[in-house]
Amino acid sequence: MELKKIALNDVHEALGAKMVPFAGYNMPVRYSSDLEEHHAVRKAVGIFDVSHMGEFLVSGPNALDLIQRVTSNDASKLTPGKIQYSYLPNQEGGIVDDLLVYCLAPEEYMLVVNASNIEKDWNWISQFNTNNAQMKNISDEMSLFAVQGPKAVEALQPLTPVDLANMVYYTFDKGVFAGVPDVIISATGYTGAGGFEIYVPNENAKEVFQKIMEAGAPVGIKPIGLGARDTLRLEMGYCLYGNDITDSTSPLEAGLSWVTKFSKDFTNAQNLKAQKEQGVSRKLIGFEMMEQGIPRSHYEIVDAEGHPIGEVTSGTMSPSLGKGVGLGYLQTEYTTPGTEIFIKVRNKQLKAQVVKLPFYKPTL
Repeated sequence: MELKKIALNDVHEALGAKMVPFAGYNMPVRYSSDLEEHHAVRKAVGIFDVSHMGEFLVSGPNALDLIQRVTSNDASKLTPGKIQYSYLPNQEGGIVDDLLVYCLAPEEYMLVVNASNIEKDWNWISQFNTNNAQMKNISDEMSLFAVQGPKAVEALQPLTPVDLANMVYYTFDKGVFAGVPDVIISATGYTGAGGFEIYVPNENAKEVFQKIMEAGAPVGIKPIGLGARDTLRLEMGYCLYGNDITDSTSPLEAGLSWVTKFSKDFTNAQNLKAQKEQGVSRKLIGFEMMEQGIPRSHYEIVDAEGHPIGEVTSGTMSPSLGKGVGLGYLQTEYTTPGTEIFIKVRNKQLKAQVVKLPFYKPTL
């Protein structure tokens, strides 16, 4: 299958990015080093081109009804300018995808989905669209820049009259940005470093990217690749679809009860409610290494006697903490913070302990 290219593919190559296949797209994984880029976001500001993400517009009198049927959270609570984190449950007890729901106007929504699931999500939602809500897939028309870090406001405010400093987490505004009208500027973030997402049509992407780089130059803005995006999200304990949540992981085991609202009916609600009442047999937890070693996805987790008790889903050497950290599913009795566990790294059992998330505590 031929790799898709994001609108600024050539710009990233000119910046010296190492490009790799990711979710069917040719994507920048790093420009300098993962470590340097990670610290740039934690200490100053960086720009990620995440234009591979998918965007669907859902509108009309039956738009909310459709979103309520396919998502777990209660979208009726949304008002224009508000955003909700949610997921699409499947009928087998797993997760089709996790997503963001933007309320653009009464009866008008934008769903932001993972790049690897664009076609899957579109087909999944479409099969429930029996009342003919208007659906439009604008994924190939839009570019998306995430500008993240404590100096994001300083870098971006010269480009827009929208008051960025007072934008509340999980809200957005629409306004002129870098000379382009009607740009969606949101504050959701996947790094724990604060910042904004900028949605622009592909035809304006190059100009907007260059203006962000120029406006951010005085505060040291750097382009950031997917490598650092992964270590930043992992330090916050944020789930990555395909690793920590999948078609076969229960949202309740994954700690997504807070976005599972049984006050409405949605796909597989009855089974999930029964599972909640019964209690889960395993849970997604965070752990820190007590011994030298880097946990990786699919490494086995064992108890002191070497009995299997779980599996690592994501792991890395945390650049901010200087130690190995990871997420993984564990049998429920081992999930209390402070519990000693062991990660099988090659042929060794390395000591680790369950900790409360996030690993990195931002001082925002």
